[in-house]
Amino acid sequence: MSPMLLFSFVIAYFVILLAVAWYTGRNSNNESFFIGNKNSNWMLVAFGMIGTSLSGVTFVSVPGGVGDVAGGSFKGFAYMQVAFGYLIGYAVIAFVLLPIYYRMNLTSIYNYLLQRFGKVAYKTGALFFIISRTLGATARLYLVINVIQFFILDKMGVPFVVTAAIILLMILLYTFEGGVKTIVYTDTLQTTLMIAGLVICVVYILNNLHLSVGGAMDKMREVGYLNVFNTDVNSKGFFLKQIIGGAFITIAMTGLDQEMMQKNISVKRLGDSQKNVITLAIVLVSVLALFLLLGGLLYLFANANGAQYQDVMVNGKMVKQLVLNNTNIIGDKAFPSIVLNYFPPAVGIIFIIALISALFPSADGALTALTSSFCIDIIGLRDRVDLDEKQKKRTRLTVHLCFAVVFLMCIMFFYKLNDNSIIDIILDLAGYTYGPLLGLFAFGIFSKRKLPNTWLITLICLLAPTISYIISKNAKVWFHNYQIGIELLIINGLITFLGLWAISKPGDKVDYTTTV
Repeated sequence: MSPMLLFSFVIAYFVILLAVAWYTGRNSNNESFFIGNKNSNWMLVAFGMIGTSLSGVTFVSVPGGVGDVAGGSFKGFAYMQVAFGYLIGYAVIAFVLLPIYYRMNLTSIYNYLLQRFGKVAYKTGALFFIISRTLGATARLYLVINVIQFFILDKMGVPFVVTAAIILLMILLYTFEGGVKTIVYTDTLQTTLMIAGLVICVVYILNNLHLSVGGAMDKMREVGYLNVFNTDVNSKGFFLKQIIGGAFITIAMTGLDQEMMQKNISVKRLGDSQKNVITLAIVLVSVLALFLLLGGLLYLFANANGAQYQDVMVNGKMVKQLVLNNTNIIGDKAFPSIVLNYFPPAVGIIFIIALISALFPSADGALTALTSSFCIDIIGLRDRVDLDEKQKKRTRLTVHLCFAVVFLMCIMFFYKLNDNSIIDIILDLAGYTYGPLLGLFAFGIFSKRKLPNTWLITLICLLAPTISYIISKNAKVWFHNYQIGIELLIINGLITFLGLWAISKPGDKVDYTTTV
C-alpha cells in the first residue's frame, strides 16, 4: 500500500479536526478553555471519554498481547481481569469523588487539597499530576507515532523526530483556542471513528476465516487464547491483584487526574456527570472485550496463513514470538503488521484513520489539561488581578506551547527506550507517579487529621515512590518469589498515607461536603 496514500488520509483527517476546532473555538475565552463554561453535554463527554480512556495503547497493545506467551501459556484475555476492576473504580469515582468536586465547585480538582490541607499539599498534588500525565500521555503518543513512522513515514524518508514534531504541531493548532470546549466535540468524532475501525476489522477477519463470533471463540478456546483468570498467587498477573489494581488504577488515573475530571466537571449537573461516568464504565469494558476478541482473531488469521511460534531475540532476551513470512508479530506491532501487510488496502486505510483517532484524544486532552493545571494550580493565573484577559490568554498560550516542547522531548526518550509493549511501561509509571496523589486524597477523605503546611508533604510524596521502587525490585528475594505488579500503585499510596499520618496531628476534618 502506498505510504503517500496513507499519509494523505492522515492530512485529510487533520483538516477535518481543524474545521471542528474553528467552529467550536469561536469566541472562546479562558473559561471555555479550562472547563468549557460548565456547559458540556454529558452524553458527548461520556462517549468522547471512551477514546481518551482507551487511547492508541489500547488500540494496539491490547490486541497484540492476546497471543504473547507468558509463563508457558498465552496471555489471552487476561486483560479482562483489569477491566473488571475498572467497573469498581468508576463506581467510586461516581459516588465518592464527583460529589466532593461538585459540592466544592472546583475548576481544578487539586483545589480540594488546598482547602483540606493548605497550599503545599495543593501544589504537590498538582505537580504530581503534571508529572504523571506528561509521562503517560507521551508514552501513548510515542506508541502511535512509532506505528505511523514504521509503516508510512520511514518509507518516505522522514526522520522520527520530524514526524513527532509535526503531529504535535497538528494537536497544538486545533487545541490552541477552544480547549475543553473543542475537545468534547473532537473526542466524540475520534471515538466514533476508532470504534468503527475496530468493528470493521473484526467483521473482515470473521468473513475471511468464514467464522461466526461463536465459532471464532471455539477456535480461540482450542488454541488457548481465551485464558482470563490467572490463579498463580506469586505471578504479577494473579487475578485478585489485577482486579483490585484495576480499580485503584481507575480511581487514580481517572478520578484523581485533572485531564479526565476536567471533562466531567465541565458538565453542569452532578447527576449528569455521574451518568457520564457509569455509562463510560459499561461501554469501556465492553469495548475492551471487543479489542481482545479482535486480538484473538488477528492471531487466528495469522495461524491460518502459516504463522508459527519461534524463539526470537527481543531487546536482548530470547522470547517466543509468532513469525509470519519472516515478519515477527511482536506485541504492539502485531495488529498494524497484519492489517497493513495482509488486509485489503481499504481496510488498511480504515485502520490508519482509526489509529490516529485513538492517538489524538489521549494527546489533545492531556495537553489542554496540563496547560490548565499549570496555569491554575502552579502559577494561579485565574486569580491574577494584575493581568487583564489578553495578558492571561497570552500566558496560557505560552504555557501550552512549552508543554508541547516537553512532550516532544519525552516522546524522543521513549523512542530511545524502544520497548515492544508500552502498556506495561504505562502501568508501571502510573504505579510510581499516581501513588502520592492516591495517598494525599485518601488521607484527606478518610482521616480527620491535619497536616502542617510545610514541604515535608512534598518530601514524603517524593520518598514514597523511591521506597516503592526498592520494594518492587527486591520483592522476589524478600517475599519468596512474590512479584509486585499492578498493586504497586496501592503500595505507593499506602506508604504516602502512612508518611502523612506520621507528620499530622489530630483535628476536626474540614467539611468539604458543603459548597465553598
